[in-house]
Amino acid sequence: MLEMTKNVLKSVSFDKSLFKKELHKATKWLGKEEYTQLKIWSMASFAMYSDIINEVFQG
Repeated sequence: MLEMTKNVLKSVSFDKSLFKKELHKATKWLGKEEYTQLKIWSMASFAMYSDIINEVFQG
């Protein structure tokens, strides 16, 4: 599931609102370990969206 989520996020990363929507969706169906891995990977891969990533993972 995590790899699929990464692929989706890569494919929508051109659009800030789509990225936020897909990231938010992913956090709802990933397990605790994958959730943490996704957060780390997202911050490393999409630093330009760090505000969105922090917002999604805090809420």
